[in-house]
Amino acid sequence: MTTSHTWSLTRSGYSHPTLAKPRNKLIDLLQYGTLRLVHMVMHCWPVEVNLYVARKLGSIVYAIDAKHRRRALANIARSFPDFRPADCDRLARQSMQALFQLGVETMFTPRLIRLDDWQKHIVLSDFAPTLELLLKERRGLIMLTGHYGNWEVLGYALATLGFPTTSVARPLDNPHISRFVFGIREKKGQKIIAKKGATEEVTATLDAGGAVGLVADQNAGPKGIFVDFFGRKASTYKSIALLAMQYEVPVVIGYARRIGDFRFEVGTQDIIRPEDWKDAPDPLRYITQRYTAGIEGFVRRDPGQYLWVHRRWKTRPKGEAPEAYD
Repeated sequence: MTTSHTWSLTRSGYSHPTLAKPRNKLIDLLQYGTLRLVHMVMHCWPVEVNLYVARKLGSIVYAIDAKHRRRALANIARSFPDFRPADCDRLARQSMQALFQLGVETMFTPRLIRLDDWQKHIVLSDFAPTLELLLKERRGLIMLTGHYGNWEVLGYALATLGFPTTSVARPLDNPHISRFVFGIREKKGQKIIAKKGATEEVTATLDAGGAVGLVADQNAGPKGIFVDFFGRKASTYKSIALLAMQYEVPVVIGYARRIGDFRFEVGTQDIIRPEDWKDAPDPLRYITQRYTAGIEGFVRRDPGQYLWVHRRWKTRPKGEAPEAYD
């Protein structure tokens, strides 16, 4: 290692340990039973029908959920100051529809993404450099994406093609639903680990030359580093850059964009290699700003697929007033 930096998922702000609220076991079981029933009924119909219903439900929720509608509209208006109110409204509605589509797509992924016909649903775009890293170098790799398109299908598709990744995710509050959803994501060999206590498994994966997957556009709180995202400062995790610096591994920024009903363009937006930050005056900031700019780049290509209800700009730099909608 050429750097003295060390990292920790917890110490660097990637995990947010909180006191868990007591859960009602009966309600948890009822929620889980309802999900399994919905899952069973969904598979009685083609995926196209389910996605059509999902978009309609997304539109209904967008109309009645004033809190999240206002948040999405505010985020879009601040990110695209030249957009008309009608444009912001259209993108915010599409964003809510996309969230409901994601739920349907997750349920159908094991059925439709298979080794024998994955090409029906996945189109690779500028992916050769990433495949080369996965196939040849075997020195470890950090793969990043954002809350855009179907971020869940990335790891599943790679595992189907024989490139399993270790992804860090927050377990869902309902433990039964969490195990069910994680089980779907892990069917082809992708390993999902909980954020809390993930440090040991992540470092073991990189020590073995494996790939670690992270969703990198979450608010990092007051301990994060502020970098530009759509023209505003956004608190961003230090841990990802520190991890790359400690292990001297490339950072791949990728996406899975919807291009039809259960059809996705899986592409590489940027690759940050160790030699890129070697001479940077502040490598941590350089890596963090560059991967954040990469996420912004693919979001701008189709903003309606981004999760605009996400409170990405919740934490403000010292002395700056909080976002009004929060």
